[in-house]
Amino acid sequence: MACANFSFTLLVLCSCFATSFLVCHGFPVHRKNPLHHRHQPRFASHNYRDALTKSILFFEGQRSGKLPSSQRMTWRRDSGLTDGSTMHVDLVGGYYDAGDNVKFGFPMAFTTTMLSWSVLEFGGLMKGELQNARGAIRWATDYLLKATAHTDTIYVQYG
Repeated sequence: MACANFSFTLLVLCSCFATSFLVCHGFPVHRKNPLHHRHQPRFASHNYRDALTKSILFFEGQRSGKLPSSQRMTWRRDSGLTDGSTMHVDLVGGYYDAGDNVKFGFPMAFTTTMLSWSVLEFGGLMKGELQNARGAIRWATDYLLKATAHTDTIYVQYG
């Protein structure tokens, strides 16, 4: 259940993230009323840059492993530094699922794919958050590569 909630939450965040850039960067909202005069286009008044920053910060808050010095969530500390050691594999890193201490490979892979496509499509509009988004993608892909390092084995869940 937690996995489904986390995946759904991240799907909604990524969808909002992509949509916010379309709305934020000048697509006017047209009314269907033919009597309405279109003198001034209407734009969304929400702060989508702030929404983007908070979406990327969400990823940083879910990080597992040895945190980088660039970590903006200062209340977070290193965690899961021995993940995989009982199986003699390095599974340190990645993202926790739903705020708990479990890492699920498939939801993480899906979320990373969605974030990657958002960067491909809208990276030029991300400005200051582009490097943070790339860092979030790298954090997940580094872990996913570790989870598939052994021949004929994929570590799909840990925690």
